[in-house]
Amino acid sequence: MTARQAVILAAGRGTRLGQLTANTPKPLLPVAGRPLLLHTLRALAAAGVARSIIVVGYLAERVVEVVTADPVPGLTVTFVRQPRLEGTARALQLARPALTPGPFLVTWGDVFVEPENYVDLLAASVDVDGALLVNPVDDPWAGAAVYLDDSSSVTRIVEKPPPGTSSTSWNNAGPAVLDHWAWPFVDALQPSPRGEYELPRALAAAVRAGRRIRAVPVRGPWFDIGTPESLEAARRYAEGARDGKVPP
Repeated sequence: MTARQAVILAAGRGTRLGQLTANTPKPLLPVAGRPLLLHTLRALAAAGVARSIIVVGYLAERVVEVVTADPVPGLTVTFVRQPRLEGTARALQLARPALTPGPFLVTWGDVFVEPENYVDLLAASVDVDGALLVNPVDDPWAGAAVYLDDSSSVTRIVEKPPPGTSSTSWNNAGPAVLDHWAWPFVDALQPSPRGEYELPRALAAAVRAGRRIRAVPVRGPWFDIGTPESLEAARRYAEGARDGKVPP
């Protein structure tokens, strides 16, 4: 069964962006003249998603206002509030009552990728337990190292490995397709060293328990909008794509 519902984790403050998020929540920062979150909603709808649950927190009212004012045809949007920012796994738990039985796609409100990546992710998840978008990097120390077998199944996920210790170049890009099997792993999480309940740790536990999650290499660039530099890079790329040229 192909997932027709999605959860967007969009509650974070974006402290590394400094004054850029003083009055604007990170998912509403503009890229190519449109809030980042609206790019994601349109991409999900184009991939066949019919329902989206957005978990909001920081400046929640502003997110609701902007999304409601610019509805995406064919996509129903529900908002769930995260009163305390305790991590991505806790945010996903809050969305659970709004989900219907069956698979669901989960993505981050600050990830910017080409729309076809959501199509690829949904298609890859049909005959396995789930799917995970991965991107190639020189060293995945800043994210999560993802190890694969010859069939592109994930064999191990190592969150924040020490620099230079990974023998894989694949990084957890964030978006994933999950199902009901994920909830016991989410519910069993303990706080990370940062004091947060982090979804990648639940996925790592699921892989250790034998769940088959297929890795999907990202098509095009991948931007994690967490710093002014990454925001500017996404903007340069998107402007160049809109003008029909590849930015420097």
